[in-house]
Amino acid sequence: MTVSVGETAPPFTLRGTGGKDVSLSDYLGRPVVLVFYPGDDNPVCTRQLNSYNDDLSQFTAMNAQVLAISAQSVESHERFAAKHGFQFPLLADVDKAVAASYGTLGPLGFARRSVFVVDREGIIRYAHRAIAGLTFRPVGELVDVLHGLSR
Repeated sequence: MTVSVGETAPPFTLRGTGGKDVSLSDYLGRPVVLVFYPGDDNPVCTRQLNSYNDDLSQFTAMNAQVLAISAQSVESHERFAAKHGFQFPLLADVDKAVAASYGTLGPLGFARRSVFVVDREGIIRYAHRAIAGLTFRPVGELVDVLHGLSR
């Protein structure tokens, strides 16, 4: 299953860092940047999430919530978040059901680095699924999408 721009974002509830369950519906009324990443402590994933964390003020200035999702356990996410000081939730999609619903699983069920921007009404307004996953979408590109939502 693959969702596209203009479609309703598939709902989910996942356990996240801080021991909280997080639902996409918790953020209705504000934009959400959904970041699907292959794994905790992976070099590219670490650079990506550090980049988003370092420039988090640009997302918060747009009233946007960043949610990072991967298949590792909450315990793994807690260690990864503590090590790097991430100020947004890391969510555990251990059965990869949410990744599958967003079409972010590649061959053999491996996660593909992907980013979605969901608007205030829960509609996907931006979708990027990496083929190789060696790079990631820069903060500026995502903030530009968020600026477009406010017009």
